[in-house]
Formats: sequence, structure tokens, C-alpha cells
Amino acid sequence: MPFVTTADGTDIFYKDWGGGQPVVFSHGWPLSGDAWDVEMKLAADNGFRAIAHDRRGQGRSSQTWHGHDMDTYAADLAAVVDALGLDDVILVGHSTGGGEVVRFAAQHGGGRVAKIVTVGAVPPIMVKSDSNPDGTPIEVFDGIRAGVMADRSQYFMDLSEQFFGINKGSGVSQGQREQFWRLGMQMSLKAAYDCIAAFSETNFTDDLLALDVPVLICQGDADQIVPIADAALKSIDLVKNGTLKVYPGAPHGIAGAYQVALDRDLLEFWRS
Repeated sequence: MPFVTTADGTDIFYKDWGGGQPVVFSHGWPLSGDAWDVEMKLAADNGFRAIAHDRRGQGRSSQTWHGHDMDTYAADLAAVVDALGLDDVILVGHSTGGGEVVRFAAQHGGGRVAKIVTVGAVPPIMVKSDSNPDGTPIEVFDGIRAGVMADRSQYFMDLSEQFFGINKGSGVSQGQREQFWRLGMQMSLKAAYDCIAAFSETNFTDDLLALDVPVLICQGDADQIVPIADAALKSIDLVKNGTLKVYPGAPHGIAGAYQVALDRDLLEFWRS
């Protein structure tokens, strides 16, 4: 299987499909690059080179004890981009992956990034604080940590209901829920726990302000995982060249009718 070894010896697994301008996908918590399979095929079928990696501690990458923070995640992505010699890159990140691609572009992009797409992404910052009074209280993230530690398997199965908006009538299949659970259970417990702080407490404001390429910011207005009012609706005001796309009634997880609509917009943006 293809791996890139980072400076600290971590093996990062990646998938590489098709040929053409590279589209690099970054997944959300607690998933892996497999979460992007439909979009990877869409890209490869339409003349793009589709690449998706598994974040350290997730999927088929090394289950390291260290490095579960956004700076390291962005550096790992840079190692993949460097190893594959990629240029003129289109970045696509969902949820935690949206934070990862924004930080990568700001700190490692160096003229190599052509466009960025975030989908239900965590920037600018999720957790509530004096400087972010509309954010999500830390107690919510403490509850996620407690659920992961007490019974990770059942917690992931329960979480899939809100993730895909099943409790709001999204009609997402049981198979989609079980795939979410399966990918989540491939993640190490250490990575699952530490990544909660990474996605909730990292401040991406300066990263968003630094972006100088076209940015498509996508999110469903029924997202129960990353509240749109504190995510996409704030991020669009921080980027220089941004387009906001709101999907009425869409959840956090990319599936069903939301996926069909999103994929249509992704392809149009990639081609533009």
C-alpha cells in the first residue's frame, strides 16, 4: 500500500486515483480518506487526479501516540504533497479536514494551492470563550471525550444519527451509519480523544485571513455537529476571495440528496 513517511517517522497512507490537476481531500473526525470515495471517483472520472490520505492515528496510517494537533496534521499533509510533487492543487476538506486544509494552505501552501473548498468545516474556531461568546461550550466537547472513553463503539453509532441528520428525517441509510461506525472504529483511542481538542480549540482566524486563492465555503444549515452560525457564516467574512454555499436542511455528514447537490457544486468549482 502507498505510504509517505513524515519527518517523525509516521507512515501516512494515501490513495491516488486518475490523472490531471490534483484534488487533495482531507477527511473529518473520526473517519478516514475512504469517506471521500464518491468525490474521488467524481474527480478522477472528470480528468482530475484525486488524492486522499488517512490522518495520523486514523484509517491505515500509523497509530502514533503524539502529534494529534492541527499543526502536525497540516505538516503531515505537506509531507504528502511534497512526496507526490504536487502543484496547482485544489484542496477539499470536510469538518476537521476543513481546518487542516486551511492551515496547510496558510502555512505550507507557498504558491502550490489553486483553490480551496471547505465543507461543514470547523474554522474559524468552535469552542466558546470570552473572545468567541457564540461558540459551543467546552462542556459539549468534554461530553464527547467522555463518550469516546466510556464506550467508543456505541458512542460512534449514536453519533451517526446527528451526524447524518437522521433524527431530522434525512433518510440516510443504515449502511451509511454502519460505514461511519466502521471508519470510526479504525481510529486509535488516543487519536480519537486528542483530536477533539484539535478540532474544537484551534483558532483558524489568521489562517483564513492569509488565504489569497478562491475559497468555496459549503455547509448545510441543519448541521448539528458544527453550527453554521459559528462556522461558515463567520469564515466567509474572513477570506478575501470567498463564495458561500448554504444547503437548506442539509446535515453535517455528506450523504443522500446533500451529497448529490454538493458534488455538482464541487465539480463546477473545480472546473471554473
